[in-house]
Amino acid sequence: MKLTHGSSTGCSAFPCNTTQDGRGPTFVGVTCSSSRVVSLVLSNKGLTGTISPNLSLCRNLGILDLSQNSLTGTLPSTLGMLSYLMTLNVSHNQISGPIPAEIANCSYLHELDLEQNRFSGELPAALATLQKLQTFDVSHNNLEGPIPTGLSNTSDGRPRFNASSFEGNPGLYGFPLPYAKGHNLSILAIVGIGLGSGFLSLIVSFTAVCIWLRVTEQRLAAEEGKISQLVPEYD
Repeated sequence: MKLTHGSSTGCSAFPCNTTQDGRGPTFVGVTCSSSRVVSLVLSNKGLTGTISPNLSLCRNLGILDLSQNSLTGTLPSTLGMLSYLMTLNVSHNQISGPIPAEIANCSYLHELDLEQNRFSGELPAALATLQKLQTFDVSHNNLEGPIPTGLSNTSDGRPRFNASSFEGNPGLYGFPLPYAKGHNLSILAIVGIGLGSGFLSLIVSFTAVCIWLRVTEQRLAAEEGKISQLVPEYD
């Protein structure tokens, strides 16, 4: 089975056609309400190909589960147009490219599961604005850069998602992930530079004080010599 770029007819009539006995849609994994697709669950169906950006035409879609297939290509940014989307699960595929920041437009999103793919680039900071997000997993991808603060902590400082949501991305760093060796070295280097700079400043300051004392001593000696010349000698 393939999931590729299809027609732009939308998700209203055709997918929700009922059988002759009126028992519901003829498509496996499709749930409709008022002739509109509200759920598309095709987990572990042997799907190949790419995710069509035309899925954005399913404007009433609340659940999109395409996990555990063999999908490739990128995650369409047009999915950000699904304003009622509550679940987006494309885990365990071969999807690559960046995570679209437009996903943050799905303000009702409760679950975002992108684990076990080939996503790369940085985590969009906009994802931290998803206030209803309860399940979040981007583990085991090729992500890099810092973890946005809003995804690691809540506004009152409590942890939002634990380390298992981010692990398996060698280039990703920041709380709640433990510090990698490379980043530990960076911190040590920063501390070393700070200490070195402080020591250098101390040497410069000490040298300046020594020069000032020497100049002052010479000036005082010169003044004492002038005074001694003015004082008459008595036998």
